[in-house]
Amino acid sequence: MSETQFRILVQGVADYAVYMLDPEGHVATWNSGAERIKGYLPDEIIGSHFSAFYTEEDRLAGIPHRNLSIAAEIGRAEDEGWRLRKDGSRFWAHVVIDRILDDDGALLGFAKVTRDVTEKRAAEQQLEEAREALFQAQKMEAIGQLTGGMAHDFNNLLMAVQGTLELLRDRLPEDSRTQSIFQTAMAGIERGASLTQRMLAFARRQELKPTAVDLPALIHGMREMTRTTLGSRVEVTTRFPLSLGRALVDPHQLELALLNLLVNARDAMPNGGHIEISAQSQILDGKHASGLAPGRYIRLSVADDGEGMSSETLARATDPFFTTKGVGKGTGLGLSMVHGLAEQSNGRLMVESTLGQGTVVSLLLPAAGDAYDTETARPSGAAADLRPPEYGRSLKILAVDDDALVRDTLCAMLEDMGHVVVAAESGSHALVAFEAPGKFDLLLTDFSMPGMTGAELAEALRRLQPTLPIVVASGYAEALSSPESAGITRLAKPFNRSMLASAIEAAGSWLADHARVPSSAAPSPI
Repeated sequence: MSETQFRILVQGVADYAVYMLDPEGHVATWNSGAERIKGYLPDEIIGSHFSAFYTEEDRLAGIPHRNLSIAAEIGRAEDEGWRLRKDGSRFWAHVVIDRILDDDGALLGFAKVTRDVTEKRAAEQQLEEAREALFQAQKMEAIGQLTGGMAHDFNNLLMAVQGTLELLRDRLPEDSRTQSIFQTAMAGIERGASLTQRMLAFARRQELKPTAVDLPALIHGMREMTRTTLGSRVEVTTRFPLSLGRALVDPHQLELALLNLLVNARDAMPNGGHIEISAQSQILDGKHASGLAPGRYIRLSVADDGEGMSSETLARATDPFFTTKGVGKGTGLGLSMVHGLAEQSNGRLMVESTLGQGTVVSLLLPAAGDAYDTETARPSGAAADLRPPEYGRSLKILAVDDDALVRDTLCAMLEDMGHVVVAAESGSHALVAFEAPGKFDLLLTDFSMPGMTGAELAEALRRLQPTLPIVVASGYAEALSSPESAGITRLAKPFNRSMLASAIEAAGSWLADHARVPSSAAPSPI
């Protein structure tokens, strides 16, 4: 190929900037691809130094000179980075500089090829971000599974300890020292139960009872508690529009979440400061950054003027067990619990913070529709009037739990309440013990058991005895609120004697209501 033909070929390449540099780095030739990518006409750039294509930061760092030196020394330099067009805009470039020598080995100059890879880089970054998001989602799901399992096991331990302590209550001496020790132990159990609730909230396995919540009224009702918790050095103000709608959320869990956010805000202001609680209605479309379904939401925010968070801390703020507080001053589950509540409520948690400028934590919660504006109350006294006479006497109860500690404690509590108890360690053993309808007055079963869950056991026994009162105990939300458990009394772990008695009474109330319905019209209990 002749020199003229080669020049015509290079000049016709439009996708690559291909041009020559003299030994000092000045532009000697310029093809159509260079004109298209960089925006200069040949007479505007030929004779100029190629460092004009580099950003100011790169020029100050000596990168143009370094690249030429590498090419001159070893024959080739390859680089990627931001480059400038004539209009000052940036593009991400892949650059190759090749050394050109004459027949005697003297340096004639350099051949430089530049390719605009901005779109390719953006696509690679999006792919990497998607991979990272997937990894984080898988990591959080794994941590959620682990946390939920830990909470379940911890609940069982608390159940055994709490039940045993309550059995000992009436057998302890009445002196103040003994009673003080007992109350300390019970306080420890309450603290442990609160911790498991936070773990279950993060794992999204807590039981939620969403209702239409008037946020200003709820927060006003918390005023005395927050004043006591936060102390006199923290000023709390509220800002709500007059026309604010109601949020669809579990009010008790929201109170706990708010208290966590307020305590976090207080701790971020060691010398005192100001906290503002505000709310506003917000309409989301399908393009909103939160990824939530389109619709009407209520945005509840807690803003403080405290220390704020660095970008590194902010990135880990909702990770479970991550805390910036000192040893013994925080579990690292407060914000992750709020995150779990938001996700389980079909909402979203958002945290904005700048180091030294405070933090704003917002909960996007679904707005309650008209269907939630009126709560339906159960007719008072109906259950008590129609309770079968059998509930005035000792009951024969089939108690099922695969954890020996919990099972033994549960049996002891039931026997101490005057009931007759038959224990089974699994669903299959319970079916064997059941034998025939009418043998037991009530089934009390754990939900999470190997082989056969409590819900499956309940369904099997209800087929044999449709009117059998059933209590399912668990710390998992799916066990306490799943559709297939309709008509079953749910009991959240860990529970005390009073909660256990209430659950047994509620099971009897269901049987009374069930007896009121003609058999031909009776709904399926499961």
